[in-house]
Amino acid sequence: MDHKNVKAEGQSELFKRRGYEIPDAERVKTFQEKLYQKAKQEQGFKFYVLYDKMFIPYMLRQAWKQVKANGGSPGVDNVTIAEVEGYGVDAYLKELGEELRKQSYRPQAVKRVMIPKANGGERPLGIPTVKDRIAQTVCKMILEPIFEADFQESSYGFRPERSSKDAITAIKTNLREGKTEVYDADLSAYFDTIPHDKLQIALKQRITDPRMLKLINKWLKAPVKEGNQYKSGRKNQQGTPQGGVISPLLANIYLHLLDKYVNSMGSMFHKYGVKIVRYADDFVLMGRSLPDVIINKLQELLQRMGLTLNEKKTRKIDAKTESFDFLAFTIRYDRDIYNGGKSKYWNIIPSKRAEQGIRDKIKDFLSTHGHSNAKTVADGLNAKIRGWINYFDIKGVSYPAMAKRKLRHYLNISIIKYYTRKSQRKCKLYGSNAFETLVRSYGLIDHSKYAMH
Repeated sequence: MDHKNVKAEGQSELFKRRGYEIPDAERVKTFQEKLYQKAKQEQGFKFYVLYDKMFIPYMLRQAWKQVKANGGSPGVDNVTIAEVEGYGVDAYLKELGEELRKQSYRPQAVKRVMIPKANGGERPLGIPTVKDRIAQTVCKMILEPIFEADFQESSYGFRPERSSKDAITAIKTNLREGKTEVYDADLSAYFDTIPHDKLQIALKQRITDPRMLKLINKWLKAPVKEGNQYKSGRKNQQGTPQGGVISPLLANIYLHLLDKYVNSMGSMFHKYGVKIVRYADDFVLMGRSLPDVIINKLQELLQRMGLTLNEKKTRKIDAKTESFDFLAFTIRYDRDIYNGGKSKYWNIIPSKRAEQGIRDKIKDFLSTHGHSNAKTVADGLNAKIRGWINYFDIKGVSYPAMAKRKLRHYLNISIIKYYTRKSQRKCKLYGSNAFETLVRSYGLIDHSKYAMH
């Protein structure tokens, strides 16, 4: 949703004049635009009556649609989206609305699972129940436009109409402007260490409805179920579980304090011309120079916020002599081979870890679809290839051509091996032309030629 350009109110009036019932999505847009405009026009305004919007039927219906579209596993109650539909969505939402209205709603425990990381480690993922995801989505729909009015241009993660592509574009712009000193920061377990008391202070800059603050606190204090063990969250003073619908917004609200300080006109960062580019908890500082006084000030600020840097992964570099990774891209200053290496350019490509990641996904897919027909194989591979290319192919910014050619070679070899294993069944795709056949007859993307622009 683009809060700055939405014309939802006029659209709603058109529906009214023509005697149509206003769609839920239009109602939500109209409401959100009013919140955004109020917050934008009065920067010191505090919203003190919001909770009564939590149980409006059209808000609950629209939240349900988003939760259903996102899918996901059931929480600790094992209730699936399909089971909610079998029970009756209207009845389910009405019951949830009544719980919210009477303030008898209590979130259930968050199911914690460990998911593998690209570097071989694991990270925790919290899975709320479907009911809690609906309630959190309504809350997000209410709070997001208010805080969007305050958020800085340097913040790109988990925001409407913003993406990793915008963050990478901003980094390249800064590099071209000569801001080649880079402080590549890594926060230690950010989502797990956000202090609840300080987060509440940040929320109160805009939200003074005690019922909304109490509701958010319930989610922060919800118990966690890991395996068969329940861990009480009542005494927990920090963290917001990754996987919760509301968590990315809360994380942005808290780190907005960092953005605001770095970007403020009177700050030391502004004095040295330092820019910040942040995507959720990943951020870099960029400047023509980054003296120790800047780094010390950053560390002091983070310490006051109750956050710590991972010293093993945080480093200061000269980007002209050393590459760095950000959001799965590698950014480096390379010689231009097309003019004999006489000049250099900012080369932005998929990182080695990202290349290995897509190869692993292809390998896993082929190993688990040994009896699938050719069309299923092509469609399944396309879903992974297309998403990968769309992520890394940024017009005028990134250059993934070599990575795409390498991936095509890997895919070609993998498909030959895949159909060779099926040769005992006399598969018609047996042989070295399997890749070309899938491209020609079954729609497999030849991604060395594929481009989104």
